[in-house]
Amino acid sequence: MTDLRNTTDDERFFLHSGRRWRKTDPSLPEDVKARLMSHLGRGRSGVRNSAKGDDGAALPRARRTVQLAKEGLGERGTPWWEQSAAERTARWTAALQELDRMHPKKPGGPAGRATGDATEDG
Repeated sequence: MTDLRNTTDDERFFLHSGRRWRKTDPSLPEDVKARLMSHLGRGRSGVRNSAKGDDGAALPRARRTVQLAKEGLGERGTPWWEQSAAERTARWTAALQELDRMHPKKPGGPAGRATGDATEDG
């Protein structure tokens, strides 16, 4: 993994609606980034939907999901450019482990679905 301490502010931040936001850690492996982004999307959806019939636990759980995903992506917490390669790996690994415990995969989920390939019958 590369040393990211010498990245520039242009590589670290982006502007949106006049506000500066931290970019995602560029050293994230694509599969890790995809998993974290999936958790982030589910968390954000949960925050939006929690007002509808919230049992009192949905909103804090959804917010925790967003926080963990953002930390794993390097967008919150210690800046990714200040972390060693081992620290960055530990960061996203810990985030994914907790997120996967909070949101276990369901049987027959994406990994268990048919690929949509044509069969010989058809």
